[in-house]
Amino acid sequence: MDVQSLTLLGWLAIGGVFLFAGLVHGTLGMGFPMLATPLLAIAIDMRSAILLTLLPTITVNLISILRGGRWSESIGRHWPLAVVIPLGTAIGTWLLIIGDPAPFGLLLAAIILLHLLGDRVNSLSFSWVTTHPGTGYLVFGFASGLASGTVNIMVPLLIIFALQVGMTPLIMVQVFNLCFLVGKVVQTLVFSYSGIVSSAQLVSTLPFAGISAVALVMGMLIRERVDARTYRNWLHKVLVLMVIILTAQFIWWMIDSP
Repeated sequence: MDVQSLTLLGWLAIGGVFLFAGLVHGTLGMGFPMLATPLLAIAIDMRSAILLTLLPTITVNLISILRGGRWSESIGRHWPLAVVIPLGTAIGTWLLIIGDPAPFGLLLAAIILLHLLGDRVNSLSFSWVTTHPGTGYLVFGFASGLASGTVNIMVPLLIIFALQVGMTPLIMVQVFNLCFLVGKVVQTLVFSYSGIVSSAQLVSTLPFAGISAVALVMGMLIRERVDARTYRNWLHKVLVLMVIILTAQFIWWMIDSP
């Protein structure tokens, strides 16, 4: 990840990705890493894409958490998720560091597909989550962290869990952003400890964090004025395209590998 070597076109392209992802996150309350990561991974490898999104994602999550109230109903009740997620994130990040990042593109496509097929997945029986909530927090927390560490996305798994325990949309936004924040902080620490990313490299992504923050606030301002269903429809179309491209990239990597 060498931001300093980016051309003007590269800066504009990456800035556009963060602008788009921030707008969607501000409008829907979630979706920043799920959009930014695969869009960046189309042009660069998965590890570099995740490194570029570290600081912008943390910035977006902090603003999203600080905006709003009734934390006792959300974070105060569902905090076990944020406690378990760091373990899965640390393991997932370690796997990303020691392995070839290319296959994780297919995993990313699979997780996005899981999100797109959410209605069908949610029809499966997860009743054990309500009867054994402690196990539910443990399983979904760890799995979400593992997904976050490897492909920078945990929201599909969190949505399944949230629907099972009956979270309202407001609670979902607050809990999800807390989980995203905890996961990104842990991932940043693991990358830093491993020497994969330096403080100077993180600082170099500050402009992208600024773009993401501005776009997030803009999305929040128009949330009440724009039909969120329209945004979701466009988002789904973009995600379908990403699944196709990422899958094609993986196939090409398989063919091109020795």
